[in-house]
Amino acid sequence: MVNLLILIREDFLHYLWRLKLFNFSNLEASSGEIIQILDVGRLNLDSGPDFFNGKIKIGDQIWAGNIEIHINSSDWYVHNHEVDSAYDSVILHVVWKDDMQIFRKNNTIIPTLILKNHVDLSLIDSYKKLFSKRQNWINCEGEIQYIDSFIFDNWKERLYLGRLQSKADYILLLLEQSNNDWEAVLFKLLSKNFGLKVNSDSFFNMANSFDFSVLRKASYDLLKLESLFFGQAGMLFETIEDVYFKSLKQEYDFLQVKYQLKSIHQSEIKFFRLRPTNFPTIRLSQLANLYYNKTGLFSKLIAITTIDDYYELFSVSTSSYWKTHYSFKSESKSSVKKLTKSFIDLLLVNTIIPLMFVYQQYIGKQDSELILKLIQQIKPEKNNIIDKFESLKIPVKNAFETQALIQLKNEYCTKQKCLQCVIGNEVLKAERL
Repeated sequence: MVNLLILIREDFLHYLWRLKLFNFSNLEASSGEIIQILDVGRLNLDSGPDFFNGKIKIGDQIWAGNIEIHINSSDWYVHNHEVDSAYDSVILHVVWKDDMQIFRKNNTIIPTLILKNHVDLSLIDSYKKLFSKRQNWINCEGEIQYIDSFIFDNWKERLYLGRLQSKADYILLLLEQSNNDWEAVLFKLLSKNFGLKVNSDSFFNMANSFDFSVLRKASYDLLKLESLFFGQAGMLFETIEDVYFKSLKQEYDFLQVKYQLKSIHQSEIKFFRLRPTNFPTIRLSQLANLYYNKTGLFSKLIAITTIDDYYELFSVSTSSYWKTHYSFKSESKSSVKKLTKSFIDLLLVNTIIPLMFVYQQYIGKQDSELILKLIQQIKPEKNNIIDKFESLKIPVKNAFETQALIQLKNEYCTKQKCLQCVIGNEVLKAERL
């Protein structure tokens, strides 16, 4: 029993209580009083008692109030509930082990129900089996491929929308900081994405280093835009004998004085281990060309409803100088360096669709069907998480599924939230049958 006590966690007791997975007959408080559970209450995900608005009957008296759940009764004092007025309304203390009496502030005893005496041993064994697989990549890796596809697909949709919401929280913060300037927020998010993993933070810092109004004023002149981006990225402070470099530097010196600009440090921008097509020089020129050729970009994005229109909108390349260069210091074979479909897919997944999701919430016209239709037309991402799920025989057909699986792994599997996961619940249910 000692090992079992170590294994049992409070979220398991929440799971048992919330789904009523215990024997309701012959319930007694530790004091010997007969208890009837009329309503287990509503799970509280914030601070305060674990379940709100429960209802119980002790003897002939009906009590309505909140319910608190702990592994040990003594946890009440460990968590200092005795001095927290939020717990004054607790009518029942549900525990796995009753190791001491618990009192209210007025010195009356809080009724305590020992749950372990009323739970089927097969359910405990199933729980123990699921959570004893810590050496596995995920706890359910032997069972996940057998989950009913209808149940799994519905769970993926909830997972993906949950992932969108987490991205929405970040976007809402940027909107607050920019006084709800959607174009400015779009620029910051696109800049971050254009930097890819290696330069995402430095590109974001570049975009955040000047007011978006400066970009608006420079957008009619490609040389001005490139000088603004390269200068703010700290890439125009070397001495390089190149005509175009000198033109950019001269233009930036003017902009820097006019708008009192302060660039990020050049050391933030990295070329190391990048393919030449992903060099920050190429990505900054493409970003500049995007804003030079597509004024009012946010309005255009919001009006689009088809994936092909997005590909067309982002069909931009570098300025002519970068057709024969990857850096300012050497010339290369001429090539047109357009944004690829795979790169545009990254922009759609990480910036455009999340921003659309937030905007729809903002105007009160949520269209989940459109968002799901778009993400399901995008090719699946490739990364270590997706490779591992595929090795577990989980089919992956599009970016909707890859985003959902990333959310599953990061927010449920890694955090051991199997009891809040539909798949974990299905595994436990199957074990009980």
